[in-house]
Amino acid sequence: MSSDQASAQGNGQQFRPILGTPGEFPSRPAGRGRILGYLIIGLVVAMLVVGWGTVLLISRGNPIVDAQVIRISALSPDSTEITMSVSKPADRAAVCRVQAIDTYRMEVGSREVRIPAGDSKVTVTERLRTTGQAVGIRVTNCDLV
Repeated sequence: MSSDQASAQGNGQQFRPILGTPGEFPSRPAGRGRILGYLIIGLVVAMLVVGWGTVLLISRGNPIVDAQVIRISALSPDSTEITMSVSKPADRAAVCRVQAIDTYRMEVGSREVRIPAGDSKVTVTERLRTTGQAVGIRVTNCDLV
């Protein structure tokens, strides 16, 4: 407590808040401002939810086609072989992009592998030509065609 407050309390004076008390302010009239504010906040939240949902759908790719690498063989510094299993609808063909990577995770070869319609689960073996020794293979995306 400051010395001014202590001396004022000793004199019997009461302190008032600088901005006033709640009873001194006029009541706020009911208007469209409050409803409009809630409406704007609701629209912003809805746009954020739709945008986030779109980002999630795009980042997951095509959930109908699933490819898994079963085996890789680095045959030589200029080629590697991949065996992968692809699950997809039986009546649709698919295309998967396969990348060969080196020890620095740089791409040393890539290829689009076409999976024909007919079976829903297909095992495919493909050979990739590479510019260097591949140590890994990844299937970056698969889409129905």
